[in-house]
Amino acid sequence: MSIKVEFFSTPGCSNCDRTRESLKVLAQAFGEHMVTWRDINLLDELDYAVELGVLTPPSIAIDGELVFPSLPGAAKLREELARRLERKRT
Repeated sequence: MSIKVEFFSTPGCSNCDRTRESLKVLAQAFGEHMVTWRDINLLDELDYAVELGVLTPPSIAIDGELVFPSLPGAAKLREELARRLERKRT
């Protein structure tokens, strides 16, 4: 019953670097068995990023769906993860 969070960024993106770790820690606080985190270099996986609709980094997809085309605040990410986990439980 795990959900997958994918963080799309590019090398040299200072906004990506500043926020990646704090959002990753927030996601992992739900537990490794509940949320898996994957860092994706947009340039290395450009076809996949385009398929999801990622236009600019940083962006976040959850379970293969682009949920945050621009960087969310920690509270928004936490709410979305909690909502999705609750939905999977029922």
